[in-house]
Amino acid sequence: MLPPPPGTFVDREELIQHVGDFAVSQGYVVTIKQSKRDKVVVLGCDRGGVYRNRRKFGGESSAEQSRQRKTGSRLTNCPFEAVGKKEDGLWVLTIKNATHNHEPLKDMSEHPSARRFTEREVLLIKEMTEAGMKPRQILKKLRQSNPELLSTPKHVYNVKAKLRQGNMKVRSFKSLRPEKSAVRNNYLAVIEPSWRLHNPPVRFSDAAQHFVLTSNQIPLSIMPTYRVPNLIGGRFVDSQSFASIDILNPANQQLVSQVPMTTNEEFKAAVFAAKRAFSLWRSTPMTTRQRIMFKFQELIHRDIDKIVLNIITEHGKTLQDAYGDVLRGIEVVEHTCGLGNLQKGEFIPNVSNGIDTYSIREPLGVCAGICPFDFPAMIPLWMFPIAVTCGNTFILKPSEKNPGASVMLAELAMEAGLPNGVLNIVHGTNDIINAICDDEDIKAISFVGSHTVGAYVYARASAKGKRVQSNIGAKNHAVVMPDARMDATLKALVAAGFGAAGQKCTALSAAVFVGCFSQWEDKLVEHAKALKVNAGTEPDTDLGPVINKQAKEHTWRLIQKGVESGAKLVLDGRNIVVQGYEHGNFIGPTILSDVTVDMECYKEEILGPVLLCMQVDSIEEAISIVNRNKYGNGASIFTTSGAAARKFQTEVEVGQVGINIPISTSLPFSSFISSKPSFAGELNFDGRAGIQFYTQIKTVTQQWGEPLDGDEAPVGETIL
Repeated sequence: MLPPPPGTFVDREELIQHVGDFAVSQGYVVTIKQSKRDKVVVLGCDRGGVYRNRRKFGGESSAEQSRQRKTGSRLTNCPFEAVGKKEDGLWVLTIKNATHNHEPLKDMSEHPSARRFTEREVLLIKEMTEAGMKPRQILKKLRQSNPELLSTPKHVYNVKAKLRQGNMKVRSFKSLRPEKSAVRNNYLAVIEPSWRLHNPPVRFSDAAQHFVLTSNQIPLSIMPTYRVPNLIGGRFVDSQSFASIDILNPANQQLVSQVPMTTNEEFKAAVFAAKRAFSLWRSTPMTTRQRIMFKFQELIHRDIDKIVLNIITEHGKTLQDAYGDVLRGIEVVEHTCGLGNLQKGEFIPNVSNGIDTYSIREPLGVCAGICPFDFPAMIPLWMFPIAVTCGNTFILKPSEKNPGASVMLAELAMEAGLPNGVLNIVHGTNDIINAICDDEDIKAISFVGSHTVGAYVYARASAKGKRVQSNIGAKNHAVVMPDARMDATLKALVAAGFGAAGQKCTALSAAVFVGCFSQWEDKLVEHAKALKVNAGTEPDTDLGPVINKQAKEHTWRLIQKGVESGAKLVLDGRNIVVQGYEHGNFIGPTILSDVTVDMECYKEEILGPVLLCMQVDSIEEAISIVNRNKYGNGASIFTTSGAAARKFQTEVEVGQVGINIPISTSLPFSSFISSKPSFAGELNFDGRAGIQFYTQIKTVTQQWGEPLDGDEAPVGETIL
């Protein structure tokens, strides 16, 4: 069980509620052990503990004494202890002992907080007491309107005693009040994470575009391994989980870090922190949120070299690809700096005599994002900057394959002024994904990833009533017409087909040649062979490794399946060896021709540097192939005919269309659009759609004063 996050509070009651509400989320009960109202309050846990002997025994046998000792004892003295001290007018919470000697309470209905009455029920108890009703009668009456009420007559007696003292205050189960922390925005309050010590400064030379270690940096080959931390309530904390996943540098198989499998308790703590922070954050002025985003994008630019190095080390991207990853993410952050203009509602005056109506956009609450590995910086930045600028709080689950960039970005967001609890990070795989889908406090989920997982997330989360946007799977086509400009088309096919080792949702993995492919084949192979395959840290590298051995084996298998099904292996990159990186996950550019729609290599996502070449007789056949594919992410056409381009853009059923250029990630103000089944949900990422996804509309109808002519329309008439 986790301790509550330390912090600073305006008054004693807020401090006690902070600890008590967190205890409810963790399954233990907090009581005041010692209180000096003006200076100190000591809080402990009254569950668990050691046997305390309350009887004196005579001459019985030792076994009999032991039996009687247990029957005459009770469990007390759990070692957990939190101390609040008043310093300079503020209450500072510190955790003196964070351990518990008992298991957490699994059934929250057994928690004492579950037996508390609501404020309305307290008022009813007061009225029924004044009417002369007995506690059991009162309880029976209350259960008629609330059959799940767990309170007992004893609790009614306690409430009656408080009422006699004139105390009408009541704490409802898991109640959360607006956070009033005076220094909650202070970045200095964030504990310095241990992983920062293993990410020393790095700079890149402008001439060679090659990373150079500074004089005080430890060589990567001997850098110590660290565990990637969670971010919960403004603190980077090491997970208590024993299970973890090794992150290996895909270029040399050296151990980079370990990703913990976040425990269920830690996940609940992250949700608790996000829920607690929401009430204050949603009330923060839009201009303040925008200023934080201004500072955030400035800090990303400042630390871009460190983020890029992390991406290269964990993902294997080339220097150019890694910079592009971060820079496209920065564009989204820059877009959020002007979000206030896009979040405006509408106003209609005098819909009836003296009555106006208007709509406003409000945040949803706690939102979550589940990220893939292909863009470790850009896709997290697709999600949380827009969500939090709209006034939501956020739970981010980075890819377990390369979470480092997300953690670094979160630290910069905290430095920019994002309050504690607004952004939280948890790590894991299936269990965490299920927890995000099922948690009742999470209102919306953004997902980018594979078709199988994305469809599962959409179905499971939607069944729980959550709002979901799920970008899932891609098999993008390039239709090449006979009149296409050869040199420009070949450069585009090679760049989009093999760039980032084919590990991106915008890769052109299938080229459909209208007419004869033979006139293109030799030139295509020539351009592909010219690509330099090496580690991403090496100068002038065009193609880095795939992310892990499993991805390499998957790509190999699909290439072999294609050959066995009748495809022609025009260029084989499977046996490439990179000098100095012999153990890396490298696959060279690979080209298969004579591919048909029934081959497994075509039907499945490859996510490797493989270009599938197909041949058809007409543009109608090419469009039919694109539209019949189960993915609807994007497609491009290369032609000098305006009529062919217009026909293609009109009839093709995809979200992103390129004409004489590969499909690319859209700019933030125009949204990233995919068509079904590559997208599940109603609202896409970024742009106006992103704002609509993270907000809900509220309509207000108002009337002030009496109409001047005394002719007032009925309210019902206005509503109709």
